[in-house]
Amino acid sequence: MPAESRIVVGVSGSLGSIAALHHAAAEARRTDVELLAVLCWTPPGDELGYRRTPYPPALTAGRDAAVARLRQALDEAFAGHHAGVRLRCQAVRGDTGRTLVGCADRPDDLLVLGAGHERGRLSRLLRPSVAAYCVRHATCPVLTVPRPALQRDLEELERGHGLRQSVTGS
Repeated sequence: MPAESRIVVGVSGSLGSIAALHHAAAEARRTDVELLAVLCWTPPGDELGYRRTPYPPALTAGRDAAVARLRQALDEAFAGHHAGVRLRCQAVRGDTGRTLVGCADRPDDLLVLGAGHERGRLSRLLRPSVAAYCVRHATCPVLTVPRPALQRDLEELERGHGLRQSVTGS
C-alpha cells in the first residue's frame, strides 16, 4: 500500500515561515492531507562544535528550546486555535535544507517553505539559501511562499535605520 501524501512545511518562527505555514494549512484543508510542521535545529555551537566537545545537557537544552520555538510559532500562526487540519509537528536535529528534504521524502509530498529575507552577495556565498537547496535536492515538488509585505516593510525599515545610523555616527 503506497504511503499517503503529506504537506511538509519548514517552520522557524519568522514571518516568512508563518506565511508558509498558513499557506500549507490552507492547502492541507483543500486536499485533505496531513500537515507536517518541521522545525530544524542544531546544538549550540553547531554540529561540529558539539562533536568536538559533547555536552549532553546542552543537547537537551537545544532540543527543548526548539520544541518551545515550534510551539510558539504554531500558537502565533493559529492564535492558539485548532488549525483545522491533521497536524503533526516535529523538532528535528539537523541542517535545515537536508533535514527538510529528508522529511519530505515521498514523491507525493509537497514541501512548503517561506522565502527568506533578502541577503547580500557575501551572505549568499557563505550560507546558501535553504529554499535553493531544497529545490535542487527534493524528490517532491517544492513551493516557496513569497515574503509577506510586512516582512518586506520591516526589512526596508531596518536597512534605512542602519544607513541613518552609519551616516550620523561618522
